[in-house]
Amino acid sequence: MKACFVAAAVLLLGGTAFAQGIDLSQGGPVEVTATDGIEWRQQEQVVVARGQARATRGGVTVEADRLMARYRPRGGAGATQARAPAEGPAGGGEIWRLEAEGNVVVTSATDRAEGDRAVYDMDQAVMVMTGGALRLTTPDNTLTARDSVEYWSARRMAVARGNAVVVTNDGRRVRADTLVAHFAETPPPGAQRPQPAATPPGTPAPSSIDRVEAFGNVEIRTAEEVVRGDRGVYSPNSGMARLLGQVRITRGENTLTGQEAIVNMQTGVARLVSAPGARVQGLVVPQGGQDLPGPGGTRQQEAPR
Repeated sequence: MKACFVAAAVLLLGGTAFAQGIDLSQGGPVEVTATDGIEWRQQEQVVVARGQARATRGGVTVEADRLMARYRPRGGAGATQARAPAEGPAGGGEIWRLEAEGNVVVTSATDRAEGDRAVYDMDQAVMVMTGGALRLTTPDNTLTARDSVEYWSARRMAVARGNAVVVTNDGRRVRADTLVAHFAETPPPGAQRPQPAATPPGTPAPSSIDRVEAFGNVEIRTAEEVVRGDRGVYSPNSGMARLLGQVRITRGENTLTGQEAIVNMQTGVARLVSAPGARVQGLVVPQGGQDLPGPGGTRQQEAPR
């Protein structure tokens, strides 16, 4: 059996949200379908869909084994006492929370998020995904995490927690305990964006990452070096990263340590910067013909033994 309902006159109470790749808070009807049926619990003001459940709003689709759409009378919690509890979602109610469980996949025309469980709060315009194999894919980057991925539409950012990694399409990689990705409101100049042949009107724009802030056990790998620090910031558009706090640059058996490093992830050059009054320290293992990163960003040639 396949059933569906349309929640009419759905309003966003949390204010105007910025267009992003995955945004269910823009208002409009929500269509829910399922293969194993839909249960309407009037007293609880919730609709439960089971079996290949799907919810769609404005070009964004949520798929899961089970979906729960929680609704309330229009006007928010303060209007609950003035309306009958049994008022249905098609009778003037608004969906304020969507919960998805089991094999969750959230997609727009260009972006995709995956996890075991997702909760979308319409008022705050935030989706929190948990479970295994967490992944957020945009046209330019892939963001993964172990513990959770938060997607804040109105704030134009995503937060990945627990062994978080962002990988660009050309293989550049940043890892940290926590990554905060800030999305550009519009694609940067000169950036190429895939244009789907048929994009529904009102479909949110793709999410282009403008910068990534990294906190805790930050690690950046280039073709030749590994750079570690306590925190950092990375710009995917320029390919430049800045690391701070107990910075260590490792190349083979050679290491340089300091308080700050600038890494050009496009060229693979890492430059260690000394703090005022401090000296850059390093351990150099002589190997014939090997180039070493100098404090000024130049390569120092080791003389043959």
